[in-house]
Amino acid sequence: MAKIPFKAARVAAGLTQQDLADKMGISRATVNEWETGKRVIRTPYLYLFCQITGFSEDDIILPELAT
Repeated sequence: MAKIPFKAARVAAGLTQQDLADKMGISRATVNEWETGKRVIRTPYLYLFCQITGFSEDDIILPELAT
């Protein structure tokens, strides 16, 4: 399987930022910050994201931290 960007994985799973935030117990703003590279996703949240979306950690391309 080809690698897929974080946001594309969310969209492919049929989730809005708010849907994902609700399932993960976080704010929509946090999801947005992960997608835009303003915040690094911590490992436990990446694992939870993968469980929710059905992608493996190796499938996901995380955005680089914006400077």
